[in-house]
Amino acid sequence: MDPAALVTEPTSVAALLAAVLAAVFALARVPALSKLFEVIPPVIWAYFVPMLLTTFGVTPATNPAYDWFSYVLLPFALFLLMITIDVRAILSLGRLALLMMLVGTLGIVIGGPVAYLAVGQFIGDPETWQGMAALAGSWIGGTANMLALKESVGLSDAGLAPIIVVDTVVGYGWMAVLLFLSGYQARFDAWVGADSAAIDRVNATLQQIDQTRRPSTTATVAIIVGLGFGAAVLSRVLGGALPTLGDPTIISGGTWAVLIAVTVGLALSFTPIRRLEPDGASRIGFAALYLLLTSIGATADLAAVLDAPAYLLMGVVWLAVHIGLLFLAAKLLKAPLFFVATGSMANVGGAASAPIVAGVYLPAMAPVGLLMAVSGYVLGIYAALGCAWMLGQLAM
Repeated sequence: MDPAALVTEPTSVAALLAAVLAAVFALARVPALSKLFEVIPPVIWAYFVPMLLTTFGVTPATNPAYDWFSYVLLPFALFLLMITIDVRAILSLGRLALLMMLVGTLGIVIGGPVAYLAVGQFIGDPETWQGMAALAGSWIGGTANMLALKESVGLSDAGLAPIIVVDTVVGYGWMAVLLFLSGYQARFDAWVGADSAAIDRVNATLQQIDQTRRPSTTATVAIIVGLGFGAAVLSRVLGGALPTLGDPTIISGGTWAVLIAVTVGLALSFTPIRRLEPDGASRIGFAALYLLLTSIGATADLAAVLDAPAYLLMGVVWLAVHIGLLFLAAKLLKAPLFFVATGSMANVGGAASAPIVAGVYLPAMAPVGLLMAVSGYVLGIYAALGCAWMLGQLAM
């Protein structure tokens, strides 16, 4: 712990971070600030506000509270997010939508090694490949997977800071480009000879998806929280008993814990446990994830931004591979620009951004972006581990 920080007692640090997160979401609900939070989503503020607190000496860069958050909240959040996934709804999106999402995932997986060979190996930081592995987790499966890969490859908190910059600047920069391209849908679709019937089929699918929500009760919240904590601790205990794999290490005890939480949660999504979703299981999972993000932000050093130019170039090269493959696939498969945009954001932006982009292209189709992003969560941890293994081999 940093004795010079203003707040160092672990419980007080945890309470301060929770208060910061509450303030971020409270401000996001203020009508006058709605446009600001559309441009810079709450998830970004959850990173950077605690980072500023540490930079200015309010909170320490290391603290037992951060360790506890990472140990418990990561498998807790992933488990709850997995049990709420409707795999059948994802599969019913149709072949074209799923193919474009998979092509986007492939672009991230192979783009990482390409970017490392082109730029990453010249950055001079021994943790570069580990940071890129964490970024692969973020771009394929969202922030939760980024944190899982960070733990898996042993990336330090300081090594994560420039990755957060790349994730934000490059990822949201591409989102801005996609929003601009929405005005050119007709031209693009004509160029590739897109079949609009695919969009109609997806729209019909949406009519069948149950979007109902129920008011949460004390009983259902107790069940959700109890399941989450039980799964989190059990996955950590079981993961710690399994051997590490890879040279350099790709699958550690922490990785096994995440894989157990994700895989068991996904399997339970086919059981009646998935009925906890209308009661708010995924919302509790996301709240835990965002609270974990505040602790990650608090450990980061803003000085890492000085190293960002090389990292930013690496991110641009990486994303160029992803974009190139998507446009090639669109031409070959005659996919509408809508599927290019949502397939990309389902990988690069995740559940927070994909519905926004989908809604700009076709207002009624925002749920498609969400479903494609959720499918990215399913693949994210597994595909990102493959990318991490390739990066580790290149770095040897």
